[in-house]
Amino acid sequence: MAYHHYFPHTDEDVAAMLDRCGMTSLDRLYDDIPEELLLAREYNLPAAKSEKEVRDFFASLGAENHTLTCFAGAGYYDHYTPAAIPSILSRSEFLTAYTPYQPEISQGTLQYIFEYQTMMAALTGMEVSNASMYDGATAAAEAMLMMVASSRKRNRVLVSATVLPQVRAVMATYAHYHGIVLDEVPATEGGVTNREALSMMLAQGDVAGVLVATPNRFGILEDYTGLADEAHSAKALLAMYANPSALAVIKTPGEWDADIACGDAQPLGMPLNYGGPYLGFLCCKKAHIRKLPGRIVGATVDGNGQRVFVLTLQAREQHIRREKATSNICSNQGLMALFATVYLSLMGPDGMREVNEAGAANARWLLERIEATGKARMAWPDAPWLNEFVLDTDATVDDVISGGIDRGVLPGVKIGDHRILVAVTEMRTETEMQSLVDIFASI
Repeated sequence: MAYHHYFPHTDEDVAAMLDRCGMTSLDRLYDDIPEELLLAREYNLPAAKSEKEVRDFFASLGAENHTLTCFAGAGYYDHYTPAAIPSILSRSEFLTAYTPYQPEISQGTLQYIFEYQTMMAALTGMEVSNASMYDGATAAAEAMLMMVASSRKRNRVLVSATVLPQVRAVMATYAHYHGIVLDEVPATEGGVTNREALSMMLAQGDVAGVLVATPNRFGILEDYTGLADEAHSAKALLAMYANPSALAVIKTPGEWDADIACGDAQPLGMPLNYGGPYLGFLCCKKAHIRKLPGRIVGATVDGNGQRVFVLTLQAREQHIRREKATSNICSNQGLMALFATVYLSLMGPDGMREVNEAGAANARWLLERIEATGKARMAWPDAPWLNEFVLDTDATVDDVISGGIDRGVLPGVKIGDHRILVAVTEMRTETEMQSLVDIFASI
């Protein structure tokens, strides 16, 4: 075993395990693999390097990445990460913590999950929050499953075409394998949910729930007045897919009387990093708590009267009910839930409001100057919006994006040959925004 310097097993250990398996050698373990598929040479590994040489090697690889100034959004946004967050997350008691199967000895983990749930419930205007989902799309899929489970005899769910396309795609996958009929409510020419079509679909009387977005996939703040009453009259539930950062300044799902709120917590300061990690959130009215998947932490007192934290309603969970569980989500993304908790506690209501006000001000500064070039204009100028907007362009969007990348800028997300979605946050400087203006002006 000299060639495995860091394996803990001695030759005697290996021999005992092989004997248990009825094998005479390690090579016998691979007898079922065709000879032509086995590697018949030494691994092609580089010579040993010192620690500094290894660091220099990976630093040189990292230097080949070209970071673009980001004006892309569509559900994932470039917000500032306060320096305290990575410092706190890197503490060993957090970095190594995992799912609390023995919750009574995991008080620190349970406490921050409890704080996370408290703040997410407040942010969404809902009564209960779980902890947590993998990303926004799977959170929306779980919201769909909740609505069907709550209706019992109905398996049809409506989703607005103004919900992010990647979210609808994941919902469709879940629906296919759960026997759910997922129907899309069309959008109007004005980029909002077609309420007339939605009413007609609800009137058919077989709908378990409806999912809409705020802001929607085009950055528009839709008016959902009366939608909850209409859904409830049809014995259906209402779920909203929301940007949690925006909820600091716009009407919350709770204020719209939604039954479920879901979405991705990435806008709460989580860096954009090639698709993750993200953090799905899922909140609901207390009436639906037993259908809510994932962890739910509660607070109580112990025999000495001291405040303690516990996992509550565990009978819903996979490790208790197994195949009868509400969902097969048993673990939670502890570090990402902690990330959101620290971010929200650092920012507070005033900081969250300031972030959104800065992003909205930057977006309007940028839009005014892009339109002044005469090369692009807002697709829906009369629609209310926060910090993300759709432009109709004279040049093709492919040309705009390729021209931007050549200048170190990612101009936005393509949603049509001549239509681009642009997002602006507090991160963008006037110089960076002027670069995007110049790109439109030059094409």
